[in-house]
Amino acid sequence: MKISLVTAVYNNRDTIAQALDSALAQDHPNVELIVIDGGSTDGTLEILRGYTDRLAVLVSEPDRGIYDALNKGIARASGEVVGFLHSDDLFADEGVLSRIGAAFADPRVDAAYGDLLYVKKDDPSRVVRTWRAAKFSRSKLARGWMPPHPTFYVRRSVYEQLGGYDTAYRIAADYDFVLRLLGRGGVRAAYIPEVLVKMRVGGASNRSLGNIVRKSREDYRALRNSGVGGLRALAWKNLSKLPQFLLRPANA
Repeated sequence: MKISLVTAVYNNRDTIAQALDSALAQDHPNVELIVIDGGSTDGTLEILRGYTDRLAVLVSEPDRGIYDALNKGIARASGEVVGFLHSDDLFADEGVLSRIGAAFADPRVDAAYGDLLYVKKDDPSRVVRTWRAAKFSRSKLARGWMPPHPTFYVRRSVYEQLGGYDTAYRIAADYDFVLRLLGRGGVRAAYIPEVLVKMRVGGASNRSLGNIVRKSREDYRALRNSGVGGLRALAWKNLSKLPQFLLRPANA
């Protein structure tokens, strides 16, 4: 089974090589690496050119943000399954994509996801938060539940049927996407109860107070548009993050 792995990057020369090395170290035998660069000017593109012979696709051009870049990557994917490794992130170990592939060996599975570690930006070995996702049920969506998006893999046929990311959202298009697939789309998701990705803290959604407010507004709009819930679901979504600071990772 071919897995298409999309990495979107813009001016991130400090960590892009670590992300790509993490992807290249995977033991799954059929991985297609797709990198969408937003026209970096800080030396990122020069680093990417050093990986050209190991990338299936390298695009460098201006875009309209990360979700536009992810859509470009999805459009170029040829694998049966599509997932993402953001330029700040790392796989937890070399067998992550093999476990993803094993989950999709069941033809009834349309999506798969696992657990996530938030780690220090300058030291990925130091865990800040543990996001233990748990098994999916549709009723959880109304309580603000969602799978960790960096661990969320979807069959390419689902993208073809239900579409990609709505770029009208600047921060919460991933949440809107998950609600669309797992809520109205009826997508069948499998939970892999292991840490799959280490994500550095400091992403766009929590980089400033203004972004936090915007994220909450976009989350609320996504909940309303999907018919899943409203303010109560939004409140549960935010409160559910608190235990993540207390959980210990199961397989960090």
